[in-house]
Amino acid sequence: MAGSAAESEIQISTARMRRILQYEPRDLTVSVEAGMPLAQLNAELARNGQMIPLDGPYGDEATVGGVIGANINGARRKACGTARDLVIGMKFATLDGKMVDSGGMVVKNVAGLDMGKLMIGSFGTLAAIVSVNFKLLPRPAMARTTIFAFEDLRAALEARNAALCGALNPVALEMLNPVLSAQLGFKGFTLAIQFAGNEGVIERSLREAASFGPGRLLSPEDDQRFWNALQLVTPRFLEKFRDGAVVRVSTSIGECGEALGSVDGPGHAHAASGIVRGWFTRPEAASRFLAEAVKRGWKGVVEFSSGSARNALNLWPEPGGDFAIMKEVKRLFDPDNLLNRGRLYGRI
Repeated sequence: MAGSAAESEIQISTARMRRILQYEPRDLTVSVEAGMPLAQLNAELARNGQMIPLDGPYGDEATVGGVIGANINGARRKACGTARDLVIGMKFATLDGKMVDSGGMVVKNVAGLDMGKLMIGSFGTLAAIVSVNFKLLPRPAMARTTIFAFEDLRAALEARNAALCGALNPVALEMLNPVLSAQLGFKGFTLAIQFAGNEGVIERSLREAASFGPGRLLSPEDDQRFWNALQLVTPRFLEKFRDGAVVRVSTSIGECGEALGSVDGPGHAHAASGIVRGWFTRPEAASRFLAEAVKRGWKGVVEFSSGSARNALNLWPEPGGDFAIMKEVKRLFDPDNLLNRGRLYGRI
């Protein structure tokens, strides 16, 4: 993910830092070392019916520090929030040997400057994350997914809009183009809507969703398989195509359909947040798509790629107006540019 860090003589690893430091189930908070795999942490939290809903590619092997450092957010972003919403505290180590504590173990903490937020999405270019404190969410009693198939994009977007504007409150609202749909065993433009809660909430939501047209209600087993398969699209794609690349663009909710429609190969949209991904077998195709996205005013990056493709791509063509501030923050934390040089999409 992101850029390749320059070679260095010293490497720092948190692989052995895998402890839960403090867990308060009644307060819905947990503090954990950065090297703990997120999947393992969620398995522990599930014993008390709780979770940290940050799902994404490589989720089975990603560590807490990796997920936070890369700012990974998945399909449940609309309902559950992002990493910035769930992190309430952090400890990180600076280059001058200081341990900085930011935030705390309470959900609402408004005292002081929350410097830990700078670490989210910094890819290890500012400091080393030591531990993270999370606000936890209750794990729903059950979750069910309905799959709708549409012959054209417009019809799929109309159903998406109805789901967003109506009384429904889906946990996830995902759209797949025909290429990706076929790879996962579906046809046409696929709209996947997941509901979560108790049995009464699920039944009512499914009845209201029936107005979108004929849908296929997945069994609990197929439900889990579908979401697992969606998370595995990127790792399996890059295993198959050695020069492949994954481009992520951020659009408005209203424009995400247009962005999805412009993807020639496999394409997918978090249809409730405007995040669109395209998978490309060649770096040239990824570059063309990214350049066109920038022309249309969308923010885009090469999110994942093989090493060879990464070196041939402009990973982040338009950093934005806040890039000057980002470089100044980098200078304050790492004036000699020692930490993960080039890791932030080759820009920092």
